[in-house]
Amino acid sequence: MRSEAAEQLGGLEKFASPGKGRGLRARRRFGVGELLFSCPAYAAVLTVSERGSHCDGCFARKEGLSKCGRCKQAFYCNVECQKEDWPMHKLECASMCAFGQNWQPSETVRLTARILAKQKIHPERTESEKLLAVKEFESHLDKLDNEKRELIQNDIAALHHFYSKHLDYPDNAALVVLFAQVNCNGFTIEDEELSHLGSAIFPDVALMNHSCCPNVIVTYKGTLAEVRAVKEIEPGEEIFSSYIDLLYPTEDRNDRLRDSYFFSCDCRECVTKEKDKEKLEICKLNDPPSAETVKGMIQYARNVIEEFRRAKHYKYILCLTLTPLVELLEICELSLDKMGAVFEDSNVYMLHMMYQAMGVCLYEQDWEGALRYGQKIIRPYSKHYPSYSLNVASMWLKLGRLYMALKNRTAGVKALKRAIAIMEVAHGKDHPYISEIKKELEDH
Repeated sequence: MRSEAAEQLGGLEKFASPGKGRGLRARRRFGVGELLFSCPAYAAVLTVSERGSHCDGCFARKEGLSKCGRCKQAFYCNVECQKEDWPMHKLECASMCAFGQNWQPSETVRLTARILAKQKIHPERTESEKLLAVKEFESHLDKLDNEKRELIQNDIAALHHFYSKHLDYPDNAALVVLFAQVNCNGFTIEDEELSHLGSAIFPDVALMNHSCCPNVIVTYKGTLAEVRAVKEIEPGEEIFSSYIDLLYPTEDRNDRLRDSYFFSCDCRECVTKEKDKEKLEICKLNDPPSAETVKGMIQYARNVIEEFRRAKHYKYILCLTLTPLVELLEICELSLDKMGAVFEDSNVYMLHMMYQAMGVCLYEQDWEGALRYGQKIIRPYSKHYPSYSLNVASMWLKLGRLYMALKNRTAGVKALKRAIAIMEVAHGKDHPYISEIKKELEDH
């Protein structure tokens, strides 16, 4: 049996959370902005599109990275980073050379391959597993529908197809469990503008339960996860992070939680639904739309959002030809016109489509168009999201950089300072991202 000391991490402890299984709670008080704990990645993989701008080993963003001499596709800060990453990179290096452009395992497959390799290299408990081991992850195998099981089998087939030389495979049943565990417990690492950098496993971070009223936030410093308080936390209080985007109304949030994590949330926000009316604000007209019209428009909005979600990141789909990019912007604008007849601009479904349209404008380097959408988004975001939201910080940051690019320094400085104020709490005052933004202010 593991000792009591092994069940604790600084001022925190693992405990049985009523109705939630395992959880994490405070043993002392934590103030807003205080670091509760950090956790190095058990395994991490840089997304393919960021190769060359970020180190494949430590995820540092640098210019002048050195490429792997064999595959020419992985990039590193220096020899030390390359040597440290070699036990993981060798899983892919020869395979990338052999398959060329046909080498295309999903990020989940790449991450799972690294977990299998790590388990062989380091079978004992790691620095990332002080409170929770990877092998203790929930898989929710009994809750998987046929579609999810089929997707896992596709991933297993890809694992066998693209990885062979350096991997020892468990049997199919064990691989199904592992992929299910990764799907429920994996993390996406994002930069300061919430652009996707890669995927990782942080076992101790995965111990935290979800709440739509979280008291901590998870940010990343390379491949290190850091957990900071965004509310005052008292001794005995459970530590909650958010697993999902908190912009949306209660029903949407819980649909997402059930689909991805197989539970419904019973936090105060989900019980009271007190923010739902503001989030679903209807146009103030002399002849207001009927309840049936509103219901139909909400369903239309959800369908459009699901289409975008399935498409994942438009830039990966649209980088080959300009036509789909134009079409995507048209879809956004048509959807905004249609929903605008019923919804106010501050309605979260309107904000979602504005955000998508802003993303297309940024991708096309249409700075004026992106700024117009961002200016409409920022105030409702500040109202709908919790305090110290990364979504709000990233929007202020994007706006600040847009203002600077368009030579409006006064507005740019104001926006960047608003971003910094949130990030100093969420990321910590010494985070490299904050240093970079402060340098941007000095350079302008």
